[in-house]
Amino acid sequence: MRIATWNVNSIRSRIARVESFLQRQEIDVIALQETKVRDDLWPVMGLEALGYDVATLGHDQWNGVAIASRVGIDEVRHGFPGMPEYGDPLAAEARAMGATCGGVQVWSLYVPNGRKPGDPHLAYKLAWLEALRVTAAGWLAEDPDRPIALAGDWNIAPQDDDVFDITRFTKSTHVTPPERAAFWAFVEAGYADLVRPHAPGPDVFTYWDYYRQRFERNRGMRIDLMLGSPALAGRVTGSLVDREERGGEDGHGKGASDHAPVIVELAD
Repeated sequence: MRIATWNVNSIRSRIARVESFLQRQEIDVIALQETKVRDDLWPVMGLEALGYDVATLGHDQWNGVAIASRVGIDEVRHGFPGMPEYGDPLAAEARAMGATCGGVQVWSLYVPNGRKPGDPHLAYKLAWLEALRVTAAGWLAEDPDRPIALAGDWNIAPQDDDVFDITRFTKSTHVTPPERAAFWAFVEAGYADLVRPHAPGPDVFTYWDYYRQRFERNRGMRIDLMLGSPALAGRVTGSLVDREERGGEDGHGKGASDHAPVIVELAD
């Protein structure tokens, strides 16, 4: 079984690439983020023709998550218990959805960015992560043998070698001690980074900004992550970052998302 996560940065702009990727890499389940489209406008027909069931959560042109699976989708959930709201008026954003696919509880997560230190959005991000941690820890307490994948754009680089130059991020989010502590709290709760053991750093990234030839110079960040419960982590046989999808039509990013998909392979 192969599970992937990918921040596609607008599904309507990338749907052909997603369909091609799923076939090329023989993906069974994919968690998508930043789809940027309402549910009623989601381009599902091509995926359904390829044999995928699709569950989506999108309110407007911002945020948005989805899961596509060719091994079934059951128990679809929008958001998680205690998930903080944001905005004026306060409302739940389209940042988290879960479904059971092939016996695995898969979550597609688009963690708030945080914007900059001191910004209210960073406080929202930390509260959002803490609420998710509490909920995810509860799942393990209820059923330690449950296979769970927390997949998505975490907007956190957990370690210094998860960014191209840590000195360039001293005044930025994604690497602040509170954000990293929020990530490691999931590990302390029993979840494991499923990708890092099979794709060790340095210089293994999942996101490269569009400007200043960041991709060509490999000046990136590793912020697209998949954490797994013990039952799932024990089944991992390999993982990879598919840089080819970030290369775009011309090998330099034309037509590509600024994120690359991440794949985890599981033993049956």
